[in-house]
Amino acid sequence: MTGIPATTRDPSRTALSAGWGSLALVGGLLGIAIYVVTYLFAQGGTVYAVSELYLGRTTTIGESLRRMRGQALNLFGVTLLNGLVVVVGLLFFVLPGIWLSCRLITCVPAALLEDLGARDSLERSYRLTEGRAGRAFVIYLIYFVLFLSAAFLFAVPFEFLAGLSTVRNPDSARMWLALTQIGNSVAETLVTPILLIATAVFYYDLRARKEAFDLQVMMNPGAVAAAPGSGSIPSMFS
Repeated sequence: MTGIPATTRDPSRTALSAGWGSLALVGGLLGIAIYVVTYLFAQGGTVYAVSELYLGRTTTIGESLRRMRGQALNLFGVTLLNGLVVVVGLLFFVLPGIWLSCRLITCVPAALLEDLGARDSLERSYRLTEGRAGRAFVIYLIYFVLFLSAAFLFAVPFEFLAGLSTVRNPDSARMWLALTQIGNSVAETLVTPILLIATAVFYYDLRARKEAFDLQVMMNPGAVAAAPGSGSIPSMFS
């Protein structure tokens, strides 16, 4: 027996399988698109909310999210370029990538609060964090510790149960693996806003220390001033 010849296979079953495969692909792409848009709005809304609170103004979740209208595409470009730069750095023995991620930590607040494009926001963060990469590293370190702690609480128990069930009950193992993924998502959802809040506060702290931003706000409370003379400073891409 060599199996059912191709000429005798049920065409309707083959077409049905192909249809389900295409549907799964479209559903997967749609899910990724929804996740990316949701992440960008949540990221931008958090930065805007922290900015308003830092400046002593009140805001709501709706107002913060509405400010993201027209900003999602630019923020996507900032996030993508930032990720590419860090990945290239990681390819060179890891440490350059860690250093670059610390220098570029404030690119998102710079893009949103100063209305900068992708390249300009990365250059702005690179200038702001000069001499402050160590503090940025501490922020990332605290974030990873919190994330690992949350993952240990919400995901690791399910992963352990999946390992125990792999041989005896594969169906049960798949369920535990699915719950592990859900646990990782819960951990990320709980901890990521902490990183965004710390990043936005760090951005304003750097501006206050290097540009006397707090004095600018005292003299002009209604505005978020742009960087003084930013165009004349050498950039990371020059």
